[in-house]
Amino acid sequence: MATEVLRVKKTKNFTVMFNHHLKNKELSLRSKGLLSVILSLPDNWNFTIKGLAAISKEGGDAIRSSIRELEEAGYVKRRRLISRSGKLSKTEYTFYEVARQKECDAENNVEEKPMSVTPISDNPILEKPMLEKPMLENPMLENPMLDKSTQLNTKYIKY
Repeated sequence: MATEVLRVKKTKNFTVMFNHHLKNKELSLRSKGLLSVILSLPDNWNFTIKGLAAISKEGGDAIRSSIRELEEAGYVKRRRLISRSGKLSKTEYTFYEVARQKECDAENNVEEKPMSVTPISDNPILEKPMLEKPMLENPMLENPMLDKSTQLNTKYIKY
């Protein structure tokens, strides 16, 4: 039985990017693709919903939906800019190769920090981790708890 081996020769016009968003199982393929396209564009490119729709098959609503998904996952930071007259003038987007998580500082202001860059495992722990610290200093030596469970030997038991 023959197996196929596919190789890609990258000679020019290719993009090098972090694989974090590509390995994230929580993102849709559309959002992964949109972020990949955005990361491949030059820094001076006009990043607008209309501009992204012009270079893709997706419409503005689909792109907005994907950007919202990326924002919730921490790959996009959105900032609305207000004009001097008090009206919304434009929205500024910042895209990240690695998702950012929100943490509160001492003054309860939200500060964004990069999320862990460790590989995403097949069975991630989604529950809150234990916050209690084990007692390492001065352990209790009086009356240590020993495991006194008896082991059942089934070798000689008849059923």
